[in-house]
Amino acid sequence: MSVSHLPHPARRPDRLLEPQPYVPSAAQTLPLWRRILEASSWRQALLLVLLAGLWEVAARWADNDLLLPTFTAAARALVTDLASGELLMRAGVSLRLLLQGYGLGVVLALGLTALATASRWGRDLLASLTAMFNPLPAIALLPLALLWFGLGARSLIFVLVHAVLWPLALAASAGVSAVPETLRMAGRNYGLTGPRFVAQILLPAALPSVLAGLRVGWAFAWRTLIAAELFFGASSGQGGLGWYIFQNRNELMTDHVFAGLALVILIGWLVERLVFSSVERWTVQRWGMQR
Repeated sequence: MSVSHLPHPARRPDRLLEPQPYVPSAAQTLPLWRRILEASSWRQALLLVLLAGLWEVAARWADNDLLLPTFTAAARALVTDLASGELLMRAGVSLRLLLQGYGLGVVLALGLTALATASRWGRDLLASLTAMFNPLPAIALLPLALLWFGLGARSLIFVLVHAVLWPLALAASAGVSAVPETLRMAGRNYGLTGPRFVAQILLPAALPSVLAGLRVGWAFAWRTLIAAELFFGASSGQGGLGWYIFQNRNELMTDHVFAGLALVILIGWLVERLVFSSVERWTVQRWGMQR
């Protein structure tokens, strides 16, 4: 019997299914011990405790408080000078200068980026300036700043602006240049031009690069300020945390030197965690632009 003569199977009747409303599944809640285990805070704290223990062991093995004080001695000096207000006053001086120089550098960097975005001449100007001045250490300009502005805050602000301006301008310009053309076309199709186009299309798309530039500029400015204050401490006896470190080094109070260094590290860590990480979490991570 040929295949063509086989009886055809009966056609199954169509079955219509009524659409069911979408009910999102409940998010699985991890138990408390699992959330604590997966958190990175305790691992970082454990690492800090381990480093402190190694420091204590190495200092006791060296048995020379002048070269390497123990962790407990440095912590005691930090608590003492914080309680007396000296470290807080020095930190306030440094942070006030830092905010002035950092803010001015950010404004100039964004202005150069806007100029580079608007015209080919501006783009060539920014490329030439960053190629020349970005490799130049900001602290190397301090002698020139002393000649121009003399001893005082203006010289420090000058070198801070140099430390912030070029890395931030370079990062922001690269971020704007990397915005996809399809995104630009979508903004133009919606009628966005001028400042609205920059605020709603270019800036959000380039924000990861801008945040990276702000981070790098902050780190450069912070360490440049401490180094410059060390120089000013030798010159005029005034300054913030850098002068505190310099003064205690001259008096051979090494535990207080380590206390000043610890506060420098602590301030940098707090700014990173409380400012930059929070802004990143509220913007680019929430928007799905970064993991």
